[in-house]
Amino acid sequence: MNGVLIIDKPAGLTSHDVVNRARRILQQRSIGHLGTLDPMATGVLPLVTGTLTRLAQFYTSAEKTYEGTIRFGFATDTYDAEGEPTASLKEVNLSREQVDALAAPFRGVIEQTPPPFSAKKILGVPAYKLARKHKDVVLKSVQVEIKEFEILAVEAARARFRARVASGTYMRSVAHDMGQHLGCGAHLESLRRTAVAEFKIEDAHTLERLELVAQQGSADHLFLHPRTLLPQFPSVSADEATAARIRAGRPVNLPELSRARLVKVFRGQRDLLAIATRIAGTLFHPKIVLCGTDTPVRRL
Repeated sequence: MNGVLIIDKPAGLTSHDVVNRARRILQQRSIGHLGTLDPMATGVLPLVTGTLTRLAQFYTSAEKTYEGTIRFGFATDTYDAEGEPTASLKEVNLSREQVDALAAPFRGVIEQTPPPFSAKKILGVPAYKLARKHKDVVLKSVQVEIKEFEILAVEAARARFRARVASGTYMRSVAHDMGQHLGCGAHLESLRRTAVAEFKIEDAHTLERLELVAQQGSADHLFLHPRTLLPQFPSVSADEATAARIRAGRPVNLPELSRARLVKVFRGQRDLLAIATRIAGTLFHPKIVLCGTDTPVRRL
């Protein structure tokens, strides 16, 4: 069973919890996800199953889009609503103009320090494990890019926003740092991811729907059409002779794609056979083979 399924992750579950639920529902062990979401966060969590788990390498730097709410007035140790307040509440009543001005320096390429409760490692140990033991967590700032950061509405101490960011950006840190700049503290009250790369919230399904559909029969129709994956790579359909060479890991000529560096090779219209990389001219070598001779093919 090889495919990509978009789950609308509920609050309260880790990304790994969702993977475990999907494994049970689909009765398949080989399932991974593309991009961790914090337990508090909801929204787009792409799951890859079977041999398509090997596509994860192409999504490590995927762009992400979020909507959420920043609560001004106090900071927390986790930088979100699940943490403990680090100072007493300050009453604030902000205007849209104030928050717009506050958000401006956070657009573009900026230096950002990850939250202490994060998966960033310190001498090989995840920072959150040290933070839970109340040990000092000192993380280095890193360069991140916030491509869009729009304040949608402001009401008293809360600001709703939409952001489009490069991989590695923490919206929890954005909220925390905005509170520091304002001098009253702030934290991320809610967060919903609406897109990861080409995967959109409109294509997402709840775990409850996945389970219901699976109980009624096949959940195949909930999976994305493989031709929609990695749209930045052109596609080519291989004949049987070419497909056989690719399955054997041998280079092939693809004259219609002489300018592309990476291509998706399909057997027919729906079976993603491989991702191939150009060696020279029209000669391509399979970078990863997704449907080998012994691999069950998922027909979506």
